[in-house]
Amino acid sequence: MKLNRQIHHAEAIARLVGIQDRNLLVFKQYLGIHVSVHGSEVVTDGKENTRPLLEAIFSVLIDLAEHQVQLTERDVMYIIKLAEKNELEGVFELYKNRKKILVNDMGRSIYPKTFNQKDYVDAMESHDLILSVGPAGTGKTYLAVAQAVADLKNGKVKKLILTRPVVEAGENLGFLPGDLKEKIDPYLVPLYDALYEMLGMQTTLSLLEKNIIEIAPLAYMRGRTLENAFIILDEAQNTTRVQMKMFLTRLGFASKMVITGDPSQTDLPRGVPSGLNQALELLNDLDNVKIIKFDKLDVVRNPLVQRILERYEAHENQNI
Repeated sequence: MKLNRQIHHAEAIARLVGIQDRNLLVFKQYLGIHVSVHGSEVVTDGKENTRPLLEAIFSVLIDLAEHQVQLTERDVMYIIKLAEKNELEGVFELYKNRKKILVNDMGRSIYPKTFNQKDYVDAMESHDLILSVGPAGTGKTYLAVAQAVADLKNGKVKKLILTRPVVEAGENLGFLPGDLKEKIDPYLVPLYDALYEMLGMQTTLSLLEKNIIEIAPLAYMRGRTLENAFIILDEAQNTTRVQMKMFLTRLGFASKMVITGDPSQTDLPRGVPSGLNQALELLNDLDNVKIIKFDKLDVVRNPLVQRILERYEAHENQNI
């Protein structure tokens, strides 16, 4: 089956199909449909009933490729998922006019890649307190660290503070070997990893040594007022109500605070209410506070991972 939309320029075709045609492989992995480009034509072995979906998808993909947008497998996957939900309106503008947050240590530009991610980045530029909630894999922490590093480089803040509640930091932690830092650092590895990607390991370690960047468990925030800083609280679903109140009241002048978490994945002891859930209720309508809610559509995974999760979810639903 040949699609109606054609693509003519070699550079645009290269942007559309990706390296070694990986962008087109997404259709096989996710939809079970083989897609290829022959000359200027897009050809598929999909049934005629898939035509409306594929025409809609390739109308967007070809427009983006012809407007010099370099597409990735993740982009193609997201556009397919939007098309399935009939939510493609505005997606061309999302990609064509996307604003670069920064260039990371490997020379790769960091952009918001979904509608909710764009709203999130916009909120971090315009609000003092942002709460971003939703499932893992939606870019909550990654984009917050990227924006924090960009603000540090641009001189908007003088310090970055990244923190997490260490749920296990009670008696159990005391049995682990090493000093307190050696015991706690394993719980903070995701924050280190994000910084290494944005700044490189040597620059990150240098800024940590100068105390321009601080990575610490949440308990270390008590009694402080954090000014001229970009502060990120990660895994906030694991805060108690007392901890969350303590953290929120650390916000000083010329500072920005981003709180990330997944309310459905708390590791708190049974019966201990999450401080994140309470904060979402209490702060919902405050000025200069923005709540961004991510959903499954923002989780753009390898199609195989997507299918694995679907199998597990179906199995779990059968056993309820």
